[in-house]
Amino acid sequence: MKLHELHAPKGATKAPKRKGRGTATGQGKTAGRGMNGQNSRSGGGTRPGFEGGQMPLYRRIPKRGFTNIWRKEYAILNVDTLNEKFADGDVVTPEALKEKRIIRKSSDNVKVLGEGALEKKITVKAHKFSKTAVEKIEAAGGKAEVI
Repeated sequence: MKLHELHAPKGATKAPKRKGRGTATGQGKTAGRGMNGQNSRSGGGTRPGFEGGQMPLYRRIPKRGFTNIWRKEYAILNVDTLNEKFADGDVVTPEALKEKRIIRKSSDNVKVLGEGALEKKITVKAHKFSKTAVEKIEAAGGKAEVI
């Protein structure tokens, strides 16, 4: 079967209305648009969301809250992930995390949380640490360095 051989099953589509081919077709002269009015004109009609002058839905609904434009997003990382993905003595940086596909962008701010266990001596360089993460990293003999 080729692309030019494809067709809709019988009865799935209607024949298109042939407009502007005289009054005998039933779609001549005004082409099914009626005599007068906004929709009979070329370019006529209203924009999406217009409700005929009634207060539109998007303006009737109350607006809540605000967006803090100074908010900082952090890529969150747990200690057990470091235990799985890195070897003993490794230095963990945002670039190393990006290479191992643990975070999406090396420009992301990284926060290390303390969920799970850490048995390897690792130096971790990140933007933020939780207290439990620092405790677990130092208990395993590693270092937690704030970038």
